[in-house]
Amino acid sequence: MITVICPVYNEASYINALLDFFVTAAPANKELILVDGMSSDNTREIIEGYMQRHDNIQLLLNPERYVPFALNKAIAAARGNIIVRLDAHTNYDPEYFEKIIETFQNTRADIVGGAMRIAAGNIIQNAVGYATTTKFGVGNSSFHFEDFQGYTDSVYLGAWKKNIFDKTGLFDTNFKRNQDDEFHYRAKSMGFKVYQSPEIKLYYHPRKNLNLLFKQYYQYGLYKPLVLKKVKNATNLRHLVPALFVVYLALLPILLAFGFYASIMPMALYAVVAVAFAVVSKRTVSEATFIPAVYFTLHTAYGLGFLAGLSLKPINDRLAERQIVVSNPREFTVNS
Repeated sequence: MITVICPVYNEASYINALLDFFVTAAPANKELILVDGMSSDNTREIIEGYMQRHDNIQLLLNPERYVPFALNKAIAAARGNIIVRLDAHTNYDPEYFEKIIETFQNTRADIVGGAMRIAAGNIIQNAVGYATTTKFGVGNSSFHFEDFQGYTDSVYLGAWKKNIFDKTGLFDTNFKRNQDDEFHYRAKSMGFKVYQSPEIKLYYHPRKNLNLLFKQYYQYGLYKPLVLKKVKNATNLRHLVPALFVVYLALLPILLAFGFYASIMPMALYAVVAVAFAVVSKRTVSEATFIPAVYFTLHTAYGLGFLAGLSLKPINDRLAERQIVVSNPREFTVNS
């Protein structure tokens, strides 16, 4: 049996597709645990409608709202020996669950997953899809490369053998973002193996405009220092370069004001490389035009977030300041 878990919040536009996928996908022996972060739309009503027709769908509530709390509530309630995480903004191949099971059977991995393939969208989304699958965009982060196969540091979403949580513990609730990276790095540091298979296919919907993309990658950067402080051997050059780029941009006007005109060269080189990647992208003219702007957004947002994150308080400290109590997940079960 597998347990499928999914945190949700205001997902009325996406939740039907996710529920239909779960209901129709093999194997039959599975359960779905959705954890709602107190949605203000009709997400819960849609889920409850499916619960009336399918007794293997369960809904929990997450008053803390943050994703790691949701994941921990679902894991605590899971009955399967394999736990598969889903995301409402992602589409899944019909054989998604079967390929996860096959990958566990064919490897010695404890955690498996597929690459973050990008679903077709508007011009910005398609430009983001290209930029985030290039090394100039995301460095050597393997889960962005759909042809990669083998053992790695982390996977997108992921599936886990339930018994590993006995040793690793659950997701760290200090992380609003990057909780999956931190958990996978922590599991790997304890000797558990993480494997990415190109047979496990899923398609993510990127943010629809540059403003939303900036906010997303700022959050990714913001929580990365907390991850690296906790799992020090996970530090990689790709985590630091965007922050150094932002520092360079901040210093550039000062350097130019003092006559260090050669200091403009790194920025000029950056622009040339960004445009070169756009030219060879084989995207439409409209999409290619946005690719350099997407690169700049990704790098500056992540870099600014990383610098801000060096002094960030963990979520639990902030929740304690607001006197929010973490509740037992079984107290928040919604029955059909």
